[in-house]
Amino acid sequence: MHKSFVRAAFAASLVVFVAGCGDKPAETAAPAAAPVSANAPDAAIRKSVDLLKQGDFAALMQNAMPPAEYEKVKADWSKNKDDKPITDEDRQKFAETMGKLTAPNAEQTLYTEIEPQLKAFDAQYQQQIPMYVAMGSSYLQGMVQQNKDLADADKQQALAAITALGNWVQKTRFTEPESVKKVLAIASKAARDVNLKTLDEAHALTFEQSMQKARIVFAAVKDALNVYGFSLDKTLDSVKPEIVSNDGKTAKVKVSYTLFDSPLSTQTEMVNVDGHWYGKNAIDKLHESAPEAPVAPAADAAAQPKQG
Repeated sequence: MHKSFVRAAFAASLVVFVAGCGDKPAETAAPAAAPVSANAPDAAIRKSVDLLKQGDFAALMQNAMPPAEYEKVKADWSKNKDDKPITDEDRQKFAETMGKLTAPNAEQTLYTEIEPQLKAFDAQYQQQIPMYVAMGSSYLQGMVQQNKDLADADKQQALAAITALGNWVQKTRFTEPESVKKVLAIASKAARDVNLKTLDEAHALTFEQSMQKARIVFAAVKDALNVYGFSLDKTLDSVKPEIVSNDGKTAKVKVSYTLFDSPLSTQTEMVNVDGHWYGKNAIDKLHESAPEAPVAPAADAAAQPKQG
């Protein structure tokens, strides 16, 4: 899949996950949400969550950044695509992959091809999964503990999320034959729906076209996760933002959610920019990455010492 729009889709998804998301307990009706103003910090978070659930990444980015920044992303789209020229090897790999995924009976053909590797993995590594999960969890927990930008409360929430994720991975057999066949069928359908036969065709996609393709890929990812018992839609449905403080310019919002049956919460700061609420961290990052205004020639000359 074309790397540019996949990266954009992933980045857009992170906008919501930074604010917090989780998994609602199964078969439990969500409580009626208190009415919120359409122009309120909690409403902005809720809208981002809803847009992510729909896979509408263009609208998600538009909701998560000021208009000028969003237009800049669109304007830079074509420029960024040319950062790394396409090689003949890239073209060949893309064509081979899409050819396999879209061929008649692709899922059965692909399963027959990978079945020996799945069996070898089960024989060699399946019993060691708990050890690998423990190692990975320990590594991630260490990164969280060393992060100086996180408050203690946020660190505890992050550690709890890592534990919940590790428990899911440990109890899920990703190589189970019927599950693998379902995932391959999902991938094959997505490849057909994306309908890109060459890498050059993918490379030529406009911003809007790329976001539509990303929507198809995201839907397939959600379906694949569902095969293994993780409903991202339930995760997003469980997000509950509550305003802690709001002075009209800045606000603090508590975001409660449930991840793999573990109730969690975090607190995020929001800022009001021209009547719309955005995540403070995102706005700060945009300001940090903005190039400094060049010094005007006249001002530059005036600043130079006069020669006597």
